[in-house]
Amino acid sequence: MADFTAVNPATGEELATYTNATNAEVEQAIEKAFNAFKTWTINTTVAERAELLARVAKLHEERAQELGEIAAKEMGKPIEQAIGEVEFSAAIFQYYADNAEEFLKDQPIEASTGGYAVIRRQALGPLLGIMPWNYPYYQVARFAAPNIALGNPILLKHAGSTPGCALAIAKIFEDAASPEGVYQNIFVGHDQIEPIIADDRIRGVSLTGSERAGSIVAEQAGRHLKRVVLELGGADPFFVLDVDNLDEAVEAGVAGRMENSGQACNASKRHIVLAKDYDAYVEKFTAAMQALKGGDPTQEGMDYGPMSSLKAAEGIEKQLQEAVAAGATLVGGERDGAFIKPGVLTNVTPDNPVFTQEIFGPIAMIFSVENVDEAIELANNSPFGLGAIVFTNNEETVDRIAAEHETGMVYVNEVGGELAELPFGGVKNSGSGRELGPIGIDEFVNKKLIRIKARPQA
Repeated sequence: MADFTAVNPATGEELATYTNATNAEVEQAIEKAFNAFKTWTINTTVAERAELLARVAKLHEERAQELGEIAAKEMGKPIEQAIGEVEFSAAIFQYYADNAEEFLKDQPIEASTGGYAVIRRQALGPLLGIMPWNYPYYQVARFAAPNIALGNPILLKHAGSTPGCALAIAKIFEDAASPEGVYQNIFVGHDQIEPIIADDRIRGVSLTGSERAGSIVAEQAGRHLKRVVLELGGADPFFVLDVDNLDEAVEAGVAGRMENSGQACNASKRHIVLAKDYDAYVEKFTAAMQALKGGDPTQEGMDYGPMSSLKAAEGIEKQLQEAVAAGATLVGGERDGAFIKPGVLTNVTPDNPVFTQEIFGPIAMIFSVENVDEAIELANNSPFGLGAIVFTNNEETVDRIAAEHETGMVYVNEVGGELAELPFGGVKNSGSGRELGPIGIDEFVNKKLIRIKARPQA
């Protein structure tokens, strides 16, 4: 009997049913990964592993339309955005293919007493990746690419709602002639995860998901002394401070909130606006949000699609009802099946439950502040610290927010500025560790010291 069913959230249509792996099949997968570590990793150079990544990148590019259509059906991402995600994933694989040798070259250390010393970066061993549904290709790419470059074999547990995406990625690795055990997709239930983490052959775990899932996995990893990277929730601020062009800020604010129908951990969820611009920003922003076009995500031209599931939409509806009951003002936000109409919350006070929550959908909160001090204080009054976007023409404001806002990333006068070469990650309840960029390859690595006082004489 099937353990789960993939459902098209836009239509409610059941797409396919899948059965989780048996414990024996999980054991077999772990053994294959460990054998790959003991053979493939040791017997290949970084350049050879980079060639595999380049082939994986090329296949992502060639299959972008196909993979995009799968994501649009399984989790509701508008098709143009889904294709763009696949193309970005290709860029990530190619980035590490192009740069892995440089990132992993020996790092010499000048020893004060003479002799020779280097830091040599080497693989740790098989890793477990637990990935979410909202970016089913990109999240895998930013975890798998640097670690395969290192030589860490991957066991990938994808979200139960996007099995087609998971299988499409596994097929790409197969068609790219990935050796056995280097990359494996495994369908497993929550109760099967801890035994995998506990297995001595698994050397680390990376999770992208909710705070709750992150705390559970971090506890399990800590209990078994395994390295862990966590990319969790966010309630990113969008600062509008001393702007010359308010219309440009509004357009960027809508784009920052509505990527993936608002289902992004680093979406601009809290808009913090100077009081002198607040009324105009609220009016323009609300009008722009309500003008967005939603519908079948497989059709071109849709600004947003459904939430990932009916349950997710119902959860947002409940959050909004509680926020309004606690005194907030809501415009928009109506639910129709799994669809949530883009909306705006104002008059949200610190005692309102939604003040410290993450709304994982197309709803923005807008706050008024008198100055930069208040803006920073409000932004930091959050359990999260993933990213921030600042729209301003004041250089001093940029410097202050960059220095004083408790966050992992700050983007200035730019929305959608993520690149393969730019590290991604947060602080506080938004997680720990970094992915992407030159430091993204350093999370699951043995930085081995090699010290030779004097080289042996022949």
